[in-house]
Amino acid sequence: MRTIVHRHLGKVVAGAAIAVAGTAVMVGITLPGSAGADDSGGQGTGRTAQAAGQAGEQGQGQGAVQPGVVEQAPAEGDKGKGRDPLTDDETERVEKLALDRQLLRSSENVEGEKGPQRITVDLSEPEASELDDPNAPRRAEVSFYDYKDDSLVTRTVNLDTGKVESTDTQHGVQPPLSRAETVEAAQLLIADRLGAGLKADYKDATGKELTTPDQLMLNSMVFRANSGTPAALADCGEHRCLRLFVKIKNGSWIDSRDLVVDLSARKVAKVG
Repeated sequence: MRTIVHRHLGKVVAGAAIAVAGTAVMVGITLPGSAGADDSGGQGTGRTAQAAGQAGEQGQGQGAVQPGVVEQAPAEGDKGKGRDPLTDDETERVEKLALDRQLLRSSENVEGEKGPQRITVDLSEPEASELDDPNAPRRAEVSFYDYKDDSLVTRTVNLDTGKVESTDTQHGVQPPLSRAETVEAAQLLIADRLGAGLKADYKDATGKELTTPDQLMLNSMVFRANSGTPAALADCGEHRCLRLFVKIKNGSWIDSRDLVVDLSARKVAKVG
């Protein structure tokens, strides 16, 4: 198998090193096994050998122990209670309530279209006076990133009344990146001249052309400018900037850590 050359931007590196840098975490989920045998508490220990033999014969006649059955989870209700996580219906409803016409018309998402970029929808912490109140209203916090003026807009919605109780707008705040932002950054990199090395490494590894982010597994991390940052990326922190961690599907990682995508300015620059 041909070795990938080092002239490109991205040496195909060991998966473990980049996985740590990208903070990619895989979580294994296991189903609980069968419960232990019922404890008789000492009762029935005086069974005769004949009774035991009859039980054995019945067991042989019935065959091996039957496998357990995993029941389907109950249907999710349209409204949670107390500190229950938000249901899908609540999440969809609260996002619509938080996104009014004014915000929709005045903001832009990561693709430059009308409306802000949704970042997160989370259940709000109860107010101090409501901590011991079992009937306290459920609230949700919806955060959007507005690419028109690089602001983080957070709205608190009362799920019981359907009203937006507060709005907070901040600049220079960089929450974790959404999936849509990561994909858009990869699209910009692939289309940019600085993405030539990434595309060349992909072709070396697969024999195919890299044309779309769907061909990659992606992770990302917010990038902020510091004293040693090139002038082209000096606005990162005020702008929405990120580094991409790229893996070929069913293949190796490609090192693209020396490239930063400025989503606000829709440009790619090199660091280091």
